[in-house]
Amino acid sequence: RIDSSASCYSSEPLTVKLFISTMKISSALLLLSLGVSQAWAPSPAFSRTARLSSTSLDMALDYNDPVVAEEFAKVQPMDYEDVAEELQRSGVRPGPTMNDMEVKLMLVEMRLRLSGRLGGTEQKKRPTKFSSKFEEAMWTKPAFEEFYNVLKARGDHNSMNVVAEYLNNPDIAKQRYEKSYGTLLTQVDRALKAPPPVKSPKIKFSGFPANMGEAACKMTLESIGAVTEFECTVDDDFPVLRGTVTFEDIESAKKAVQQYNGMDMGMGTSLELVSL
Repeated sequence: RIDSSASCYSSEPLTVKLFISTMKISSALLLLSLGVSQAWAPSPAFSRTARLSSTSLDMALDYNDPVVAEEFAKVQPMDYEDVAEELQRSGVRPGPTMNDMEVKLMLVEMRLRLSGRLGGTEQKKRPTKFSSKFEEAMWTKPAFEEFYNVLKARGDHNSMNVVAEYLNNPDIAKQRYEKSYGTLLTQVDRALKAPPPVKSPKIKFSGFPANMGEAACKMTLESIGAVTEFECTVDDDFPVLRGTVTFEDIESAKKAVQQYNGMDMGMGTSLELVSL
């Protein structure tokens, strides 16, 4: 049995989160049930935002948001049975006391959450110091982040907890879960070791020592292949260089990532090269 208290990462079931959200927008539900049609458009009556109480996620249904309005217009004419079936296919079961409108709003929130359109478009800022090995992997290992987000989209909370514990306490997690989750742990190792995908000749880099200087940094990257554009600056929080480099061809970009990404630079830092 997985102890959900072992990890603070999304251990609360998605159904509970969505249910809490719908309970907190009861006033909006009343207005919707009285006057919403397929041609519904946000009005001042919907200026309030319904926020989840979870400390791990700060999501919202903002009725002035055109994205929310557009998705609700798609869900509103659906039959209750179709709405409930779509929720259950994603592992979300509506509460037995929820009415038709609450269940539809639950589906709106689930669709927006899984598609990454809920909670605004502001880009998350990389923390200056990672609080755990799990958080570090989510920021520095693109393949692992993608793997973990698949588990999250499925609502597989047990596997999510196992993965987080394995990152933070690998020896203990192996002893506990290797029999039941051996395949999952192997997939985690593979994702952690996978090189970042290179989709273009442009690379974002971070981790070269600041005392190396811009000129030497550029020369180092030029040793891989011809460079057409280069920008570099000293990081605000660490004594390292960060910037972007555009190679003449994608093969040079792939070679740079393969050669330098993850290289230990000492002092607890390593090079990070990510395709843009």
